[in-house]
Amino acid sequence: MAQTETPPPPPTGSDRAVKLDINAKLLIENYHGELDAAALYRALAHYDKSKERAKVLLEIAESEDRHAAVMSKRLGEMGVKLPKHRTGLRVRVLSFLARVFGAPAILPMIETFEAGDVDAYASSQQDPVVQELVRDERSHFRAVGSMTRPATGNPADIVRHERWHRSSGGGTLRASIFGVSDGLVSNLALVMGFTGAGSEGKFVVLAGIAGLLAGAGSMAAGEYVSMRAQRELFERQISLEETELLLSPDEERAELALIYRAKGIPADEAEVLAGRILEDKDVALDTLAREELGLDPSALGSPWSAAIGSFLAFAVGAIVPVIAYFSGNSWLHFGISAGMSAVALFAVGVGVSLFTGKNSLYSGGRQLAIGAATAALTYGVGTAIGAGTGI
Repeated sequence: MAQTETPPPPPTGSDRAVKLDINAKLLIENYHGELDAAALYRALAHYDKSKERAKVLLEIAESEDRHAAVMSKRLGEMGVKLPKHRTGLRVRVLSFLARVFGAPAILPMIETFEAGDVDAYASSQQDPVVQELVRDERSHFRAVGSMTRPATGNPADIVRHERWHRSSGGGTLRASIFGVSDGLVSNLALVMGFTGAGSEGKFVVLAGIAGLLAGAGSMAAGEYVSMRAQRELFERQISLEETELLLSPDEERAELALIYRAKGIPADEAEVLAGRILEDKDVALDTLAREELGLDPSALGSPWSAAIGSFLAFAVGAIVPVIAYFSGNSWLHFGISAGMSAVALFAVGVGVSLFTGKNSLYSGGRQLAIGAATAALTYGVGTAIGAGTGI
């Protein structure tokens, strides 16, 4: 005799309350997120020199406002008081970056956030009213993506776009943020170790400057050597590909067509596309390098630029804990150094959140906690050494 499953008990009042709280919490988060998104798209539109893009960005902002209104109404139906909105830290940072670097440099980051919104809104935990907005969020994702990719199917246009997209400031900005983080955390630990040992201010400054120069120089040298070796290897591979293209164009066309067929393009279309690409030798070499070697010939990197950038980024972070000690070593100087370092650590964490998509406050707080723990450890070691040696 087949056994029947016992139906689950009906939800109790407390279960419904918990579910209501969860839905309300998600709705409140979404409400703030929509208002933040609207503010960000308006800022991007303001700083975008393209009238066409600015118009699209404003339309997306208006759509985000409508989404916020939907959630506001739903919260009212649930008896939840509408929370006061304050523009998020991430929005203010991205708006500033758009003002400095231009809206196009920020759009790839926005595309990533939109993809996350689509997934979040489609979640089964979301209120049904929110899930109905998934279609709009997908539309926003496609719209932002279309502004970072060419609409034409011309291979030359695609290659030109990819050159711009891959050589944009995102990689440099990311490397700079992590370089500042390395310099800040390592030199903060060094300075706090000497402070804990009771060293005079001039010795703390000497240690800090020595740590700055040693760390920045080491990073710059390492970056130069690795980038130079990598660039020489890539240039050699591209040179060989160019030789093959000149000597055996038919074989290269067949290889390129095979690559496109492996990506799902029908054989006849792959042959046509490969033939069109090889009509322009520069485009052909660029495409072959990307498809066969996985390289971007225009973004191999400059060893000197990488070395100088690494040196400066590390130095900017490393100087922060030292500044206060130029005028002495007391509890006041210690407090100023710790305070400046804490602000800098939090700012670095916020910068990291631009790429990870994590909450800015969480990312900033995590970076601050890591730096504080490292500084506390070295301060304690320095204090122990100072007490043991009578410094």
